[in-house]
Amino acid sequence: MFFEETGSCASAWVPASAGTTGETMTARMKFICDTERCIDCNGCVTACKNEHETPWGVNRRRVVTINDGIPGERSVSVACMHCTDAPCLAVCPVNCIYHTEDGIVLHSKDQCIGCGYCYYACPFGAPQFPETGLFNHRGKMDKCTFCAGGPEPDTSEAEFKKYGRNRIAEGKLPACAEMCGTKALIGGDANVIADIYRQRVETRGYGPELWGWKIAYGKPKRGGDIKATGNAPRDNQNLKDSQNDAGRLPT
Repeated sequence: MFFEETGSCASAWVPASAGTTGETMTARMKFICDTERCIDCNGCVTACKNEHETPWGVNRRRVVTINDGIPGERSVSVACMHCTDAPCLAVCPVNCIYHTEDGIVLHSKDQCIGCGYCYYACPFGAPQFPETGLFNHRGKMDKCTFCAGGPEPDTSEAEFKKYGRNRIAEGKLPACAEMCGTKALIGGDANVIADIYRQRVETRGYGPELWGWKIAYGKPKRGGDIKATGNAPRDNQNLKDSQNDAGRLPT
């Protein structure tokens, strides 16, 4: 598994105002989608809807394809990214959105007034509403919960009806990540999944030539040698393979 169980997540309800008095919230649980592995099968979308029995028209996760049908086509699975500095949390007028101690962004449907501010603030389009209409007429907001439920007691019937299944409380991965056939979508502790992705990039031969590599894996802020240089042996790859030639196809 890619996450470390730390006990009940949904019971650790922290109001949206928490962390604004100088405290720093360290996010831990994250998703990452490897666009080199995603094959646009929508298995993650189906697994999510089946696991949580979301209503018609509400898709907590979706697959977006870029450059469809041309060289360099890539697909990426998108849902709530559980931001450390979540814009939805900042704009909610009733403070129904909050962080758990694991950095998961959840919300209380009992407090939600359906204003839609979170929808406009989210860059990933994660907040969903069961109905369309003006202020207070679109229903309660629904979104990806990282399979961590909500403020109700863990694994209770009330929690399932409002937020779906709480797999985190059961010691399991989110359903979408667990069901991904190519392991393009992984979820769990941010440091662990970052290491997994870094190893994949090094194996493919991108290394420092990959855009953003120095920002993510550059010289440590506290000094020392760079551990990931991208110069590891690649005996399992062909020299002319597109993954070894950054100029052939967009990376």
